[in-house]
Amino acid sequence: MVRTELKEFDLSVLAPNGLRRGRTTGSCAAAAVKAGLYLLLHGERQAQVQIILPDEACYLTVPIQDSRRLDEQTARAEVLKDGGDDPDNTHGATIFAEVRRNDKGEIRFFAGDGVGTATQPGLRVAVGEPAINPTPRWMMRQAVAEVSGNKDQGFDLTIGCINGEKIAKKTFNPKLGIVGGISILGTSGIVEPLSLASWIASIEVYVRVALGNDANSIALLPGKIGRAYAKEILGLPEQRSVQIANFLGDALDFVQQALTEQQRHLDVLWLLGHPGKLAKVLDGVWDTHSSRSDMAMNVVARIAAERGFNSLLAQELEQANTVEAAIQRLTNEPGSQALWIDIEQRIAALVQARVPAVKKVEVRLFNLQGDALGTSFPRSRSCESIRF
Repeated sequence: MVRTELKEFDLSVLAPNGLRRGRTTGSCAAAAVKAGLYLLLHGERQAQVQIILPDEACYLTVPIQDSRRLDEQTARAEVLKDGGDDPDNTHGATIFAEVRRNDKGEIRFFAGDGVGTATQPGLRVAVGEPAINPTPRWMMRQAVAEVSGNKDQGFDLTIGCINGEKIAKKTFNPKLGIVGGISILGTSGIVEPLSLASWIASIEVYVRVALGNDANSIALLPGKIGRAYAKEILGLPEQRSVQIANFLGDALDFVQQALTEQQRHLDVLWLLGHPGKLAKVLDGVWDTHSSRSDMAMNVVARIAAERGFNSLLAQELEQANTVEAAIQRLTNEPGSQALWIDIEQRIAALVQARVPAVKKVEVRLFNLQGDALGTSFPRSRSCESIRF
């Protein structure tokens, strides 16, 4: 059971682009943990379970593929990963959890067969930890609390994926230093069908809404990073910020097309996000999906070298397993903020050339925690002077 005040998230309701949503590997793992605990603690086999989503406003009902006892202290449950109409490499995979009592009084996470282990810094988990991201861990802890009701009782949660090591070879995990299998991911628990052609068409609608009522400033965001900046620093109303996923080039073309049709200019176009996506523009990449472009560490390293950073540091940046790892390496390095400002300005110049109907393009880059890397506040004007 889940808290009665929560609302069920109905996957049968299509996304705004008319496509079917799915459940993340994190949701699958949390559901498997919950089903395993029901069997271990209460002797009950569940056909489905309800898990609390990270927004803590909704729950999701997840069917259980199988559950069984392995021994007196351990139970296993399996869940089929369904990515909806945005099937990625894990679509159709079986995610499993083996739940075992421990005498430590704490919840511990382990990588089972098919789930990887982090071997390099710069990821959301520490080196040596199973590749289970923070949000899925939170969801699993919630599942344990709901079923056990005993905060002092400890459990070992081993999360795996059948054929996960083979599946992981089709992902970036080998390059990221994640060995042995896939990652357990998800920030919302729900897979939004973002990477399909139909979503591109919906972005055009969102762009036109953002530009409505003669707005003179809008923001494009590849993901959630930068959303707080748009709202709290820029003061942009929600409809003025457009989630564009990986389709930066298409989104910019939609902005230019709409402004041309309206025979007007836009004062400021903000581009807010992580350099892992946006810096790819400096290599001529406008569709930033990982399956269609390389990671951006080489861009950061190249510009660092151009700015006079020593060759050893530039080499470390190029060889970092993620852009976030490169960001961490540059932390407290003299000149790092100027480097990120330079990258922001270079991105802005290239974007500006693609949208001549925009008077000024402003780029802000953030790390995964949402901290500004370069310019923290608007350079051209105060927030109060911008008319929305």
